[in-house]
Amino acid sequence: MNRSLVLILSSLILLSACKGNAQQQASSPAVLLDSTQLIQDLQFLSSPALEGRLVGTEGNKQARNYIAARFDSLGLAKPDSGRFQQFPARNNATGVNVLGIIKGSQFPDQYYVISAHYDHLGKKGDKIYTGADDNASGTAALLAMAAWFKQHPPKHSIIFAAFDAEEGGLMGSKYFAGNPSVDIKKIVFNLNMDMVSRNDKNEIYASGTFHYPFLTKYIDSIRPLTKVQVSLGHDDVSKGAHDDWTSQSDHFSFHQKNIPFIYFGVEDHPDYHQPTDSFEKVNKSFFFQVCQMIGQTAVLIDRQEKLK
Repeated sequence: MNRSLVLILSSLILLSACKGNAQQQASSPAVLLDSTQLIQDLQFLSSPALEGRLVGTEGNKQARNYIAARFDSLGLAKPDSGRFQQFPARNNATGVNVLGIIKGSQFPDQYYVISAHYDHLGKKGDKIYTGADDNASGTAALLAMAAWFKQHPPKHSIIFAAFDAEEGGLMGSKYFAGNPSVDIKKIVFNLNMDMVSRNDKNEIYASGTFHYPFLTKYIDSIRPLTKVQVSLGHDDVSKGAHDDWTSQSDHFSFHQKNIPFIYFGVEDHPDYHQPTDSFEKVNKSFFFQVCQMIGQTAVLIDRQEKLK
C-alpha cells in the first residue's frame, strides 16, 4: 500500500477519534458539588444533639429548620402552600415535609422531584440513633444538588423535597403524592436518595429500571464518568420482598402514581438501624463521589426534552 496514503488515512482516523472524544466530553454532565458544605450538612444532620430526628421531636424540628434555612439561603422558591407541608403522622405526631422549587428554563410546566427523607429512629433509652447513612446522607446530597442547580438552572422545574416520617411508613411522601404542591400530572420523574454514603465494595444501586427500562440508558451513560460501581437491581418483585426495594423508600409513593423513578441506595450494612450508624463511620470520599454521580445523572436526565 502507498505509504503516503497510509499516513493520510491514519491522520484522518486520529482526527475523527479526537473529535468524537471531544464531542463525548462536551456532552458529559459536568457537575462539581461543594464537598465542604456537603460534609458540614451531613455532620450537622447526624449530630447526636438532634437525638435521631424522630418525627415530632425537637431534634426533628431542628433538622427541619436547618433544611429550610439552607433552602432560603439558596433562594429556592416556596410552593404556593409554603415551605412546610404538615401532615398527621403516627403517635399523634405532626410530620413536616420541607419543599423548595427551582423553575425550569425551557420546560417550566414539567416537574422533577428530587427527594430524600430527613427523619430517623430517635432515641431509645440512652442510645441515640443518629442515622448518618440513613438518611442524613441523602438529605445532605439533596442540599448539595439544590445548591448546584440554583447556580446552573435546570431545563425542567425541580421540586427538592425533604420528606418526614419515612421510617414510619413513607408517610411524608405519601402525603405529598396525594396533596402535591403542583398538579400531579406535571410531575414526570422522581430521583430518590436513601442511604448513599457507605459501602465496602465501592458500590451503589440504581433501582427502578426493572419497572422503567428506558431509564437504563441514562445509568449506562453515567457509569464511565465515575469511579463508583453503579449497579442495577433490587427492583424485581419476582425475587421476593427481601430483594425488592420498590416499596422500601419514598420513591414508592411516586411509583404508585405511575411516575418513573430512580432510587439510589447502598445495600444494608451492620450499622443499619443501629446507634452505630454515625458520622465517623461514613466513607467521606465514597460519599462525595456518589453525590457527584447522582448529580451527573440528574443533569443528564434534565437535558432530555422527554424521558423515553
